[in-house]
Amino acid sequence: MSPWAPYKPTDAAPWNLERVVHLHHRAAFAATWAEVQRDLRDGSDVAVTRLLEGQARLEGVPESFESLATIIGQAAVDSGSAERLKAWWLYRCLFTPHPLQERLTLMWHNHFATSNLKVGDLRLMKRQNDIFRRHALSSFGDLLTAAIRDPALLNWLDAPANRKAHPNENLARELMELFTLGIGHYTEEDVKQSARALTGWTVRQGDFIEQPTAHDDGEKTILGRTGNWNGSDLLKTLLEQPAAAHRLASRLCLEFLGEHVVDDKALDELANGLRLNNLDIRWGVETILRSELFFSAPNLMSRVCDPVSFVVGPLRALEFWRHPPGTIVMADWLRRMDQDLFYPPNVGGWPGGRAWLSTRTILARSNFMAALVAGELSSPVHPPDLARLIANHSGDTAQTTGEKVRFLSQLLFGLTMDDSSPSVAEGEPLGSLLLRLLTGQFAYLH
Repeated sequence: MSPWAPYKPTDAAPWNLERVVHLHHRAAFAATWAEVQRDLRDGSDVAVTRLLEGQARLEGVPESFESLATIIGQAAVDSGSAERLKAWWLYRCLFTPHPLQERLTLMWHNHFATSNLKVGDLRLMKRQNDIFRRHALSSFGDLLTAAIRDPALLNWLDAPANRKAHPNENLARELMELFTLGIGHYTEEDVKQSARALTGWTVRQGDFIEQPTAHDDGEKTILGRTGNWNGSDLLKTLLEQPAAAHRLASRLCLEFLGEHVVDDKALDELANGLRLNNLDIRWGVETILRSELFFSAPNLMSRVCDPVSFVVGPLRALEFWRHPPGTIVMADWLRRMDQDLFYPPNVGGWPGGRAWLSTRTILARSNFMAALVAGELSSPVHPPDLARLIANHSGDTAQTTGEKVRFLSQLLFGLTMDDSSPSVAEGEPLGSLLLRLLTGQFAYLH
């Protein structure tokens, strides 16, 4: 049976609390208890549909979210403060009705990695971020066309220096190596000829323009095709390559599946499906999220949690929107964990996986959770009201300390107390127990 066959609950792989929480951790920055229980009741098909349609969040979403987000984003750009722009994006992650869209926006930010360290223009960085969001679930061709003409990316990869008779290969190389084909699917000569095709694509007063006088209109041979190719011709050629579908399949699997979960055969099958579906990102995401492979035991708790998920997930699950944290403070914690939004380390983006964990970043994660439990993420200080949270959602079923920890571990990880926490002493403060859960081994995985 295909690993991409639709998931059907069985005795060996039931639709249970663990799989509901798994779905929301991978695709939506976690969920509240009410959202988890709703999806547990309604089944996986409905739960995935809600995520794809931006209807997954039951609560904690401002009625005027989009207008508020627009105001906050524009104010951040006008202020000239990169920290405020990072805070705007975290506001979106925390309060959006469409968390899957924000997760994919983050994925594309890593795929087309662009740093404001070189761009130096917050207006352009926000515009690029909006492009990733707008095309998060569109066809990859539409996304690539918009991204490769984006002024921030063009400046980042030195496109204005790429002129007739003086080609600069930076944009052409990353377009092939990172954005579409991957290493091994083109030659150095292909890069040189592609750079010629891209001459004339530049930025003027913050906008993309095609400058005919700077374009090399001579004959070029790229990937075995010869003609007077320009940048648009090049994109068409790249998107038609089987390697482009394979690269997209790899990116999506890297985002939603754990280490060693997908094999070459499954990856090839997904890539072929993407080719047949015009490289439709939504088709690829939906195929993965509905699949047997996504809900298989080897894929559960098999990824190191990225810093954004590590920070936003507990805040959503513990309903921190009632006393919202300072998103500028959150952005600073992310920087300490080595995920500085709008400042990826290089053109390859953040390596992810186990690279997220070092002595320094593990300490930062532990200190962040201590600040969360102490209520120090907001001003004035406001610790989470755990007793109220547990009472509201567990009724009279969580009376002992052990039962309360069991509830919290189910909420945060989809696991029972026996699976996820050490022994507890009756009467131990809930804050202390929560901190132990949030800094335990399962807190680093999702």
